[in-house]
Amino acid sequence: MIGEPRKATKTAGEAKKAADGGWREALKTIAYAVVIALVVRTLFYQPFNIPSGSMKSTLLVGDYLFASKFAYGYGRYSFPFGIIPFKGRFFGAEPKRGDVVIFKLPRDNATDYIKRVIGLPGDEIQVRDAIVYVNGRALPQTPAGAYVGPEEGWRPKPRFQETLPNGVTHYVLHWERQADLDNVGPFQVPAGHYFMMGDNRDNSIDSRVSARYGVGYVPYENLVGRAEIIFFSMASDDPNAFRLTSPWTWPFDIRWSRIFTIVR
Repeated sequence: MIGEPRKATKTAGEAKKAADGGWREALKTIAYAVVIALVVRTLFYQPFNIPSGSMKSTLLVGDYLFASKFAYGYGRYSFPFGIIPFKGRFFGAEPKRGDVVIFKLPRDNATDYIKRVIGLPGDEIQVRDAIVYVNGRALPQTPAGAYVGPEEGWRPKPRFQETLPNGVTHYVLHWERQADLDNVGPFQVPAGHYFMMGDNRDNSIDSRVSARYGVGYVPYENLVGRAEIIFFSMASDDPNAFRLTSPWTWPFDIRWSRIFTIVR
């Protein structure tokens, strides 16, 4: 019986050692996961959420999407907070007309914006009676039904399919009445810059507004990534939607049909 306490002490020590080893392994696993997540976010895909209705009906408030960081190569703003100060881009690729792009707002180089590429370097852009002209050529708009949402008081807002010079089609919204930005330009896009517009033409502050008050021309180095896929969406256009204190409503607040939608 004299040996029994020693056996118990040894067992307790082994248990403590095993527990310490378990904690170390858990911390290592967490550290590896954090590093992998940072690498993926910095070099491959970054999540963004949509806080405004400027890209309706392509993107809605409450959509969460992944943007590919490698689509246009890597610039200063590909990295968190622009912490690596360098000019130009590594493995750079030019955006195409029609791409939906996340970029840093030129006037502060910090705020994330999302718009559609309409004009390339050297293009002349005008808007006349809500029709966009690229290098003197009108972009055809074909009626395509209407968008209905709570922001417009559930009034159907006219939707049109717009065709870009490279054949890319997408939907835009605008009322039939004239809005402030329905007649602007011409704009001459400088070298190394892009002309961006929101799909919700009456409610988008974009390259039609000078950089002092709006977006202006977007430098190539300010591009962050290309919007690719919606991975989650909740009906936050409705002020009573996704009530955190009412989990039984969550299945009805989530826009299930938008999940895994490719951004076009």
